[in-house]
Amino acid sequence: MAKPSHDIEFETRFFEAIHRRDPRFPDVVEILGGLYTKQGRIAEGLKMDRKLVRLKPDNATAHYNLACSLALIRRKAQALKELERAIELGYDDRDWMEQDTDLDGLRDYPGYQKLLTKLQPQN
Repeated sequence: MAKPSHDIEFETRFFEAIHRRDPRFPDVVEILGGLYTKQGRIAEGLKMDRKLVRLKPDNATAHYNLACSLALIRRKAQALKELERAIELGYDDRDWMEQDTDLDGLRDYPGYQKLLTKLQPQN
């Protein structure tokens, strides 16, 4: 069941207030990135994803989320590079990657299918 938009707006304001107090709290940065993207605020989500990668450069999920944001703004080469980095760091959820609509713009991009072959299908 989808959350009503007022819940998402409330959550966003709540986490923005925490972020203002502690802009380097990675969990809040990650949550805000997701909330902004869900609301179609792609540029703000991208900003949070870039910030999270700076805060946690060795975090596979952070790089995956950044790849998704880059794919949404059609920065395909950069998105593919971030997906590669996520996999290098241990990201291994091929099933999710194949159904994640954020990555739809990469499906026919050279290198995407090759990248998928690095991941084993989940059983």
